[in-house]
Amino acid sequence: MDLYQIWTAHNRPWSMREIVLFLIILSVCSFFSIRAAHRHQIKIYQVLASLALLVYLGVVFASTVFTRMPTVRQYELIPFWSWYEVFIKHSRSLLVENLLNILLLLPAGVLLPIIFARRLRPSVAFMIGALISAVIEVSQLILRRGLFEWDDMFHNGLGCMLGCLIVNAVMERVKRMKGLKKMKKREKHGGHS
Repeated sequence: MDLYQIWTAHNRPWSMREIVLFLIILSVCSFFSIRAAHRHQIKIYQVLASLALLVYLGVVFASTVFTRMPTVRQYELIPFWSWYEVFIKHSRSLLVENLLNILLLLPAGVLLPIIFARRLRPSVAFMIGALISAVIEVSQLILRRGLFEWDDMFHNGLGCMLGCLIVNAVMERVKRMKGLKKMKKREKHGGHS
């Protein structure tokens, strides 16, 4: 099953009520974020990253919880059961699903260090990703909109952590390059004095 089939099989279009509710939440968050930027409490890039994260999480929650049709309540309480299926029973579909679950919150992990305007500890990003995933999983369980499982929380947390590690590395490289430029500038000006 390809991503398009997964998307269309599990998701219905947003209702007008859902669209309006999401736009209200986005507008309120935009207002307060822009106000904080205007007061110089945060930078514009933090506003944009925060709003991008909100939109992304809106899409994630819609596709994993709110636009799914209710079914029977499903749960799998054995940790790492999916990897047992992958390694022992050679389930390629679960391998793909696990990898997609890692990728699901990778963009959130990319945005977190930008929102906080500093490098973020990978363990913090993992916990944030796992917490977001826990909200999704509990919502799925309560609303009967998918399979509650610990594996998804681990995979989503891992993806969030990987996104954070990528941006941390980029931030470190940019910081190092800025330091080199400043050093070269000082040497250049110091040599001509």
